[in-house]
Amino acid sequence: MTAEDLQSGHIFLLDKPLDWTSFQAVNKLKYKLKREFNLPKKFKIGHAGTLDPRATGLLIVCCGKFTKNIPEIQDAPKEYWTEIKIGVQTESYDTEKPEILHQDISDITEEQIRTVLEKFTGEIQQKPPVFSAIKIDGKRAYNLARAGEEVEMKSRATTILYINAIEIDLPFVRFTVGCSKGTYIRSLAHDIGQELGVGAYLTQLRRTKIGEYSVEQANSRFLENDFRFNDTEYISDAGKDTDQ
Repeated sequence: MTAEDLQSGHIFLLDKPLDWTSFQAVNKLKYKLKREFNLPKKFKIGHAGTLDPRATGLLIVCCGKFTKNIPEIQDAPKEYWTEIKIGVQTESYDTEKPEILHQDISDITEEQIRTVLEKFTGEIQQKPPVFSAIKIDGKRAYNLARAGEEVEMKSRATTILYINAIEIDLPFVRFTVGCSKGTYIRSLAHDIGQELGVGAYLTQLRRTKIGEYSVEQANSRFLENDFRFNDTEYISDAGKDTDQ
């Protein structure tokens, strides 16, 4: 790989670690590329779909001329491996905030849970979490929420393509979900809990697919301190022909 190759266009498939922001992952990759290949200051690079800090998994990063492919990749369906905990909630709908509103779940059955999950397939209305990157009057919702301000999120249509591979080990429920662009799995977890009448929040989330790309093709070593980019075993050629 050369600097010219990178500026002509390349796609990196990263396995984002827990507690990293997508911005941090892209910045670290950009720093390493610029250092390794002496790239210009205005070298183009960006990710094709944010992952929350508390989520892991597939983060697609496009550089050079392939940054123009970002909207197309972002529009592709996503797949996530998901774990939720029922009978309790958090303000953030995930593990960022402490547990609140504990409820008794002794009467909840596996059949009830599976029936509720079925209700969420197809097109649904969903309110994004207040702790999200959505802008409200030019400000990020999570910044307003963390400052203690009242945040009103508007419902939006999204599509749940499938929920399968369901495992129930109360209070935890695990499943794979396929969904359209713009779906908040944290909100899905919260809404499932509301439908069950006992609350729920997202405890683990791992993005496994974006369109044709899979986390199995990705590697977290891109983000390690000792990585050298001439080790081509860890550089993905996925999507190299999408510029044609």
